[in-house]
Amino acid sequence: MKGFGNITEMMKQAQKQAQKMQKQMEEIQNDLKERVVDASSGGGMVTVQMNGKQEILSIKIDPEVVDPNDVQMLEDLIL
Repeated sequence: MKGFGNITEMMKQAQKQAQKMQKQMEEIQNDLKERVVDASSGGGMVTVQMNGKQEILSIKIDPEVVDPNDVQMLEDLIL
């Protein structure tokens, strides 16, 4: 059964490579979680801050756009 040693070695190398890639992915995900992105709409009237995991951290709405008679406009600015 000569030759199986080479296959076993290849399997070990593949497993090591997979573990290395998994660790790198975890590091990238942690790095993304720490990144913060700001986006605004309506000329800065609505500002949203999110992290790299697409979690909303904050929403700021300029009081000028809060009109109880025009909720639709505010909803449009947020979307």
